[in-house]
Amino acid sequence: MASKEANLEALLYAAGDNGLDEQNLVELLELDGEELSQVAEKLKKDLASNTDSGIQLIHVSHTYKLTTSPQTAKIIEKYFQKDLTKNLSQSALEILAIVAYRQPITRVEIDDIRGVNSSGALQTLIWRGLIEANGKKDAPGHPKLYVTTDYFLQYFNYQSLADLPLIEDFEDNAKDDEEVDLFDAKGKADLNMQKEGQ
Repeated sequence: MASKEANLEALLYAAGDNGLDEQNLVELLELDGEELSQVAEKLKKDLASNTDSGIQLIHVSHTYKLTTSPQTAKIIEKYFQKDLTKNLSQSALEILAIVAYRQPITRVEIDDIRGVNSSGALQTLIWRGLIEANGKKDAPGHPKLYVTTDYFLQYFNYQSLADLPLIEDFEDNAKDDEEVDLFDAKGKADLNMQKEGQ
């Protein structure tokens, strides 16, 4: 039979990035708050003392999570710096740009803009953590509304959506039949907003 620490570790692994709050863990592990704290502290120490482990336990805002440990920072950074555009299809990048500029937006609205079905590439973007469903539109069928995630901002090194380049900049500067990268002109939106405010 698994120990309480093993059960806690398994639950937090299964929960992924979101972790689990104390109340859920108390119910799932059938412990009281003090016991949970003791089990979590033991697991935290066990992970920290194991030099062959790349995982740590953190406790933030009444939520426990498993995260990568600081000693693995270089390899994790290398993993996240891989060129995303080499791994995403052209259609996925198109959808990402549409969601970034038109959010919140439904899949049907994305399909209307592109003229083709977008469900496959949309699922890829959700799986990659770049977009997510956030609410439902007040329309027949109540379709899901999609928005970009914090990870989208982190990946493209934006502080906020205001950092996205203005589409007008591309329309003015692009030559006929020239491809433009909507994610390449970081920061222009903020500069333009500052100019307009002067």
